[in-house]
Amino acid sequence: MSQNDPKPVYEFHVFCCTTRRPDDSPHPSCGQKNSQDLTTYLREKVAELELENVRINPASCLGRCDQGPAMVIYPQGVWYKFTSREDLDEILSSHLMGKGLAERLLMPAP
Repeated sequence: MSQNDPKPVYEFHVFCCTTRRPDDSPHPSCGQKNSQDLTTYLREKVAELELENVRINPASCLGRCDQGPAMVIYPQGVWYKFTSREDLDEILSSHLMGKGLAERLLMPAP
């Protein structure tokens, strides 16, 4: 970033795949793995904690549903897999509040 770039609106912008393909699709989807409800849970936790520097957005396919549910956090570009509220709590406390990585949940490079 140069000094002329605009200041980011959020310190962390989180995108969670909520794509749901038909159950008979040959390709997996994060929506089949409860990603919509989990994303709602994460959004509610961020609001409850009044983390104004964090934005949670549902996203259409992020291209990694085979490893998902998938999440990417910008501006760092860190990818996570999450399957439970406990996973999201760990990402929240480690990455979004603690400024470190939730190592256990990092998604391997494609």
